[in-house]
Amino acid sequence: MTEDHQVDAGNGGLTRRTLTTAAGTTAAATVLSAGSAAALPAPASPRAPAPAAPSSARGPDFDRCLAAARALLVVDSADRPLVPGYQRVLKDGLPRGRAGGPKSVLVIGAGPAGLVTAWLLKRAGHRVTVLEANGNRAGGRIKTFRRGGHEKAAQPFADPRQYAEAGAMRLPGSHPLVMDLIGQLGLKKRPFYYVDVDADGRPASHTWIHVNGIRVRRADYARAPRRVNRSFGVPRAHWDTPAAAILRSVLDPVRDEFSTVGPDGKRVDKPLPERVRGWARVIQRFGDWSMFRFLTEHAGLDERTVDLIGTVENLTSRLPLSFVHSFIGSSLISPDTAFWELEGGTAVLPDALLAKVRDTVRFDRRVTRIEYYDPGRAGGDTAHVHAKGPHVWVDTVSEGRGGPVVREQFTADAAVVTVPFSGLRHVQVSPLMSYTKRRAITELHYDCATKVLLEFSRRWWEFDESDWKRELNRVDPGLYDAYRTGRTPGDGRLLGAHPSVPRGHITPGQRVHYAANRAVTRDQPEAAGVIGGGSVSDNANRFMYHPSHPVPGSAGGVVLASYSWADDALRWDSLDDDARYPHALCGLQEVYGQRIEVFYTGAGRTQSWLRDPYAYGEASVLLPGQHTELLPSIPAPEGPLHFAGDHTSVKPAWIEGALESAVRAALEVHTA
Repeated sequence: MTEDHQVDAGNGGLTRRTLTTAAGTTAAATVLSAGSAAALPAPASPRAPAPAAPSSARGPDFDRCLAAARALLVVDSADRPLVPGYQRVLKDGLPRGRAGGPKSVLVIGAGPAGLVTAWLLKRAGHRVTVLEANGNRAGGRIKTFRRGGHEKAAQPFADPRQYAEAGAMRLPGSHPLVMDLIGQLGLKKRPFYYVDVDADGRPASHTWIHVNGIRVRRADYARAPRRVNRSFGVPRAHWDTPAAAILRSVLDPVRDEFSTVGPDGKRVDKPLPERVRGWARVIQRFGDWSMFRFLTEHAGLDERTVDLIGTVENLTSRLPLSFVHSFIGSSLISPDTAFWELEGGTAVLPDALLAKVRDTVRFDRRVTRIEYYDPGRAGGDTAHVHAKGPHVWVDTVSEGRGGPVVREQFTADAAVVTVPFSGLRHVQVSPLMSYTKRRAITELHYDCATKVLLEFSRRWWEFDESDWKRELNRVDPGLYDAYRTGRTPGDGRLLGAHPSVPRGHITPGQRVHYAANRAVTRDQPEAAGVIGGGSVSDNANRFMYHPSHPVPGSAGGVVLASYSWADDALRWDSLDDDARYPHALCGLQEVYGQRIEVFYTGAGRTQSWLRDPYAYGEASVLLPGQHTELLPSIPAPEGPLHFAGDHTSVKPAWIEGALESAVRAALEVHTA
């Protein structure tokens, strides 16, 4: 995400946004065919809508749009829901009776898709081997910084009881497969407060919006947005409308294609066949558009208003990407969606799954080559083929940690490939897969995301002013007033100064970086007083989240001090830990005040998914046009090779998408 306000028409230069717009407008304009759909509503904006494309310029074929809509809604070709059947498979196993008896199956990758696929196939009597490149853990992008677990991890924080999420951290209650699996495995869940709550658990919206030098509570911004909105230079018409309401007003007419507003003001989905066709019309109309093009060209918003929405509503990093991708995310999770987290961290889910298939998993086996034989493919001969022999050969190599490099080959009747396509590009596959599959592997875009987590010895975000006064004066009588009046030293001597902070974790390098970069301003806002939720800023930290619950027995907590995407994430990746953690702390202080420094333990953790050698990026994000161009080829089998993973669903980055794909792939192998 970038917050530079690129409104420089005079120099003739192209910004990322104008380049995106230019590329979008040169693509074939999309119009709905008269026989398939009614026209979408006009843009909710005083600006005139974009001129209609000539009748000869057609959008994607409507059948392809229907196929994308069905994949999104997880229905079959007759618009019958598939999820109830998937739920039965997760609960009762694959259907009895299978073609050709038990098969030997290789599952490549031990993320949630790979583990569930292996579990289902093993329960059905197939001979399964899971190949995982990581020598230390399973789970893919489910990763918890913690002590112990199946990976037998070392203590990550100063308090050995603390843990925090490097990856998946919230589970929507609207995702039925995930909810069912959690119950089936006997895992304990509790509310995840995406919006902060008060002591009674009621939404409070007391976290901060800190942009353009202005700090305001979210609830106060919702009531009186003018000061923040004007700081972006938005037109007078938008002065008194919160960013979320502006965005909702331009998206709701599109939502009308597949849902209606009930008497209570809440949206209700249309019946399934009508809903499928509504989504297909959306995909046909806007499938080739970026989010930036939609907001400016269709909705008629000026760039300053787009800046406002991007900054406050976390859309900046998605502006050049597919409108449909972002629209799906905002439409499938309503404001009423309940979120959950797992007690002990999200990694207890792969812990439980791994326990079901541990005897099948081979860690430290990175796949380097896949050779396969497809008897139904013309010219598909290979040197290994014989009438009843294996159809898949997989070469692997170990990472050689603490010993010699080991090369090992595995053979099977079929394979399920769950690794991200960004990683599959580095695997040799012979014979060449179909052109459409290779194109999908090459072109599927993976975003970057980086988390920076900081540990504090006290949960200061929950404090009121009396708590602050008591705790600061334990460090030094009068320190509470010194912070309020801006008279504290700027040399870093108060870093970790509270008696509750364990010694030995703040390095000399951290102190040097902190003293050099500590904010000059001594502005001290009032106590945050929040439980859960998160704040937003236009500084380098961008998004900050607080724990929803205390860790039993611990008075402290770990804050997600920075959660960033795209270019903002890359800028964090250039810093080493001694610089990264003080920088993240300074960004927090800009929002919450200088005094939080006394509770900093010096212990932090960071996760860059782009730099992760097993993930190759945070998640797949389809670009404009790819829902109809690439999506059909992403999950399609190639002979005995089957494909699973959240990237093969229309819910990338969600565990639900991984589970949908796992059940689908297991059924493909089982019934082939």
